[in-house]
Amino acid sequence: MQPVTSLSQLDPNGVYTYADYLQWQLEETVELIKGKIFPMSPAPGATHQRISRKLMHFISNCFWEKSCEVFSAPFDVRLLDGKKSAAANRDIFTVVQPDISIICDAAKIDEAGCLGAPDLIVEILSKGNSKKEMKHKFSLYEENGVREYWIVVPYEQFLQQFILDENNRYRLHDIYTAEDLITSFIFSDLQIPLQEVFG
Repeated sequence: MQPVTSLSQLDPNGVYTYADYLQWQLEETVELIKGKIFPMSPAPGATHQRISRKLMHFISNCFWEKSCEVFSAPFDVRLLDGKKSAAANRDIFTVVQPDISIICDAAKIDEAGCLGAPDLIVEILSKGNSKKEMKHKFSLYEENGVREYWIVVPYEQFLQQFILDENNRYRLHDIYTAEDLITSFIFSDLQIPLQEVFG
C-alpha cells in the first residue's frame, strides 16, 4: 500500500481513526475530530508564539514540582467516544493538539501524548482557525469533560474562561482583557497578569 504523504490522497468526507493517523506521513499538520480531518492553520505567527510562550512561562512556574503536568503543542490529545470503553487506536476517532494542556491524572499520559481529557486546555486563536476552535473544539472539550477551557483572542487582546457546570455544560465564567489578572477556576494558585501576556 502506498504511503499517505499528501492530504489529496485522503477522502475529505471519509472517517478515519487514530490508527490511520499514525500511518500518515504528511507534511501538513492535521487533527481528527470525530473521524473527520481538520487541517491545522499554517505555522503560528510571531504573536501567537509570543503569547503561547508567555502563558507557558506562568503556567509552568505554577505547576513546577507539582503532580499536574503542562504540555504545549505539538502534543497529541486523544479523546475517546463516550460510548466506547476500548482505548485501542482503531477505536479512537479524535486527536487534537491544544496549544496548552494541563493534565493532573498521570495515568492519562504516555509516550504518544494524552489519552483522555486534560483538566484545563488553552487555545490561542488565529484569524484562520477561529471557527474550528469556537465551534468544533468547544463542543468536543465540553463533551469530553475538560473542566476548564480558555480561549485566547490575540488580535483583540481578551481571554474567555469557560468552566463545566453541574450539568457538564460549559458556561462563560468570565472575560478578561489585557489589564486583568486571570485566576483559574479549578487551580486557584494559577494567576496570570494578562498585560504581561499581551504586552
